[in-house]
Amino acid sequence: MDRVNGYLRRVPVWLVYMIGVLPVPVWLWLGITGQLGIDPVKEIEHRLGELALQSLILGLGITPLRRYLGLNLMKFRRSIGVLAFYYVSCHLLVWLVLDVQIPAQIWADILKRPYITIGMVGFALLLPLAMTSNNWSVRRLGNAWRRLHRLVYPAVVLGAIHYLMLVKGFRFEPLIYLGMILLLLALRLPAFRRRTA
Repeated sequence: MDRVNGYLRRVPVWLVYMIGVLPVPVWLWLGITGQLGIDPVKEIEHRLGELALQSLILGLGITPLRRYLGLNLMKFRRSIGVLAFYYVSCHLLVWLVLDVQIPAQIWADILKRPYITIGMVGFALLLPLAMTSNNWSVRRLGNAWRRLHRLVYPAVVLGAIHYLMLVKGFRFEPLIYLGMILLLLALRLPAFRRRTA
């Protein structure tokens, strides 16, 4: 693991951002050119939502990976979090601009469809985290910054519930995501950490 961590230390953070932004323009191009099936908007919307959830889970897993496996990804935690918010924002924008389009319908959907309401609450919880993901905020807020960024825990749970409610029929994938999130949160509990120490 030391060798892997040595390689990771040499990876520049800007490279993570560069690679991370690529899926959105690629998928938009595939959609425009008719390579994403009969409903490209829904396909892009689904892919972005899933990628956002995967990124949030990866960010949530960074501390347990270091603690229990010795894999140190702390250098990339902020970039992964920022990219997760980028994917969530693009997911929301595709729904607003390309899917629904009608402002009155947007508000009706937010108020009447529980999975959309839950998704919007999750997005609202992520907003202050994105706005304070910079060195100035860390210095300015001090210990409050760490407490504020714990909002990611309910936000990622809401994201998983949003996905679970969205899918039609019984599918294992959303349950797997929810199970991973609950496990990663459990690994942070003091009782679990004492038991495995």
